[in-house]
Amino acid sequence: MTRSCLINLPGLAPLTRHDLPSFLIPSNNYSFALPSLQEQLETLDQETKPRLLVNTCDALEPEALRAVDKFNMVAIGPSIPSAFVDGEDPNDTYFGGDILPARISRISKDYKEWLNSKPESSVVYVSFGSIVVLKKPQMEEIARGLLDSGHPFMWVIRSEKGNGDEEEKLSCMEELEQQGMIVTWCSQVEVLSHPAVGCFVTHCGWNSTLESLVSGVAVVAYPQWSDQATNAMLIEKVWRTGVRVKLNDEGVAEREDIKKCLQVVMGGGEQTQALKENARKWKDLTRDAAKDGGSSFNNLKAFVDEFRSRCSN
Repeated sequence: MTRSCLINLPGLAPLTRHDLPSFLIPSNNYSFALPSLQEQLETLDQETKPRLLVNTCDALEPEALRAVDKFNMVAIGPSIPSAFVDGEDPNDTYFGGDILPARISRISKDYKEWLNSKPESSVVYVSFGSIVVLKKPQMEEIARGLLDSGHPFMWVIRSEKGNGDEEEKLSCMEELEQQGMIVTWCSQVEVLSHPAVGCFVTHCGWNSTLESLVSGVAVVAYPQWSDQATNAMLIEKVWRTGVRVKLNDEGVAEREDIKKCLQVVMGGGEQTQALKENARKWKDLTRDAAKDGGSSFNNLKAFVDEFRSRCSN
């Protein structure tokens, strides 16, 4: 199968090979996921039109939710803390006081103070989730791309074995610390909701994808495995809230392309404005779905009410 070959699946825009989930590609290294998926599908096949609660919303994926006739897929997302959906102060409702351990509260205070010192929409936020460990050459290219972009950035580099070592080995740590802030942990929704953040460099995990949409932040997509490539396609081609990096023959996104993608999202030109407008549109639509009276709120309420009714009979 060549990259130019298009795959048409119900409810989705046409896919190329590099848009497919990694476990569907013959050369993938993650075949361990297939038995679990097969078991789930076989279990669902034993029921007649089972109802599936899905972490999305009707406005975001209307065709996909109705694409498989034998499933009744019900959108109940995005599953985001209500403080960030309703516009309340998350410091009072989710991250405040004694709810967090003292060390995490201190870390949160540090990066919030740093973000508070930056102009609106000026910061690039970089995070590849809680599983992905990037190799040293890619870390170096990201570092140089961030530095060359000239934008302040906040980069999450986990302190676990492997990733913490990479942080120490980066050849430009002093420059990175002058231009940006490196943290080992943060509350991602809190950071994405901060007005200083103007771009999210992400692996496009589904949770991160939804959090970018709810926060109205445009994206530089760098998918790694699993469903992330498909999510990146949706971000770039369907919702049009971001751009996707290109990889060289070694599978590495080079600093020049990273810088170019950051310029598209942060540069202020017509393409930047289009991305920002789309991000604001999806922010409103996804938040409205989760609010009281929204489509996802009503879907979940109907499910719970039916469940209670059956239990009481």
